[in-house]
Amino acid sequence: MDPDSPARGADAHAQTNAKETPTHRPSAARPALPWVITGIVVLALSLRAPIIAPTAVIGDIQAGTGLNAIGAGLLTGLPVLLFALATPLATRTIRRFGPEATVVLCLAGVLAGTIIRSAGPAVVVLAGTALIGVAMTLGNIVVPVIIRRDVSWRQVSTVTGAYSAAMNVGSMATLLGTAPLAALFGWRWAIASWGVVIAAGLAYWLVWGRRQFGARAVAAKSMTEGTQTKRTTAEPASDGPGAAMAGNHNRRIVGLLILAFCGQSAAYYATTAWLPLLLSETRGLGLAASGATASLFQVAAIAGAFGVPLLAARTRTWIPVAVIGLCWITLPIGLLIAPEAYVLWSIIGGIAQGGGFTAIFSLIPRIARSDKEAASASARIQSGGYLAATCAPPLAGWLNSVTGGWSAPLLLVLAATLAFGVGGLLAVRLSERR
Repeated sequence: MDPDSPARGADAHAQTNAKETPTHRPSAARPALPWVITGIVVLALSLRAPIIAPTAVIGDIQAGTGLNAIGAGLLTGLPVLLFALATPLATRTIRRFGPEATVVLCLAGVLAGTIIRSAGPAVVVLAGTALIGVAMTLGNIVVPVIIRRDVSWRQVSTVTGAYSAAMNVGSMATLLGTAPLAALFGWRWAIASWGVVIAAGLAYWLVWGRRQFGARAVAAKSMTEGTQTKRTTAEPASDGPGAAMAGNHNRRIVGLLILAFCGQSAAYYATTAWLPLLLSETRGLGLAASGATASLFQVAAIAGAFGVPLLAARTRTWIPVAVIGLCWITLPIGLLIAPEAYVLWSIIGGIAQGGGFTAIFSLIPRIARSDKEAASASARIQSGGYLAATCAPPLAGWLNSVTGGWSAPLLLVLAATLAFGVGGLLAVRLSERR
């Protein structure tokens, strides 16, 4: 911190608080951490599961609606594309209505889209899917803003890990539960039934966030000018040469995080899309066995999501990113040179994908100087990353069809994991020089 900060002369407690939480509001102004974590977790449970649900009953959906292979692919591909395209809408919504109202809009939109998607012919199914994608984008962007505002920077990695783990838990529960529900009640009721979880999350945020709905003007001012708290916790004013230098420094960090998240997202979605078929063709596994093995890639993400905060608390910030980068690289290399150990590589890759998400999005609240900056950084990183996620699976599939094997798709995944490692390590090193 600048020794000529306006906080010189403040009492010792204020100085200590400013040093420990340079980009957050004072702890006395924050809601209790368990309530924040609960709110983030119930939101996270609804931010991936609606995309996963159709994959478990895709054949039934095609039979019931007449969707062709391209249309069926849109059930998962369209939301991911909208994650990238709808980010400007998300940032404007946060600025206009505030984080709590944005979460409510997100959950209400996902719930409405889930109901619409299960209630009509093919065009209605796709319309509901599009609504889900737009609504989820609001949640994707707003979570780092809430963490930046309400969580001490020392606990950012832990809360981000809980967020990442909850998304994976929701995805796995949906993947495992949708097919049995479809066998009992049909695919429409099966994918609609997960709306109960979304409705529960919506109820929580309506109750917990109700005090914020009357403060739209304050929220808008905070997003456009930065919070007044920043000035009262011994931070320099947000103008002048020092602020410009910090802004340029942060832009470089965000640029590197975009590279890292492009690699993270491309590797994750390409692996998720093609790992079952790869195992089936290269190892002779049946459909059930290859799907079960591929599910380890999802389950192991929980270990990565919580492993990064534990490691970060005991080591330098760059070490968890280096470890996760090494795990990521191990997945494609292992499948290339020792495919018989596919179970091990699936688990290591799963740890990497959960830890990589946590490592990237733990850094945003640490470097952002205001809610506006946190929302902007989150939007830019996710826009780039999800564009890469949209392109990677079809590119991997095309490489497989052209070459007749899986070496080229695995090399594509390797390139993506290297992008994560390079971008992530450089971003962390720059952030340590602030």
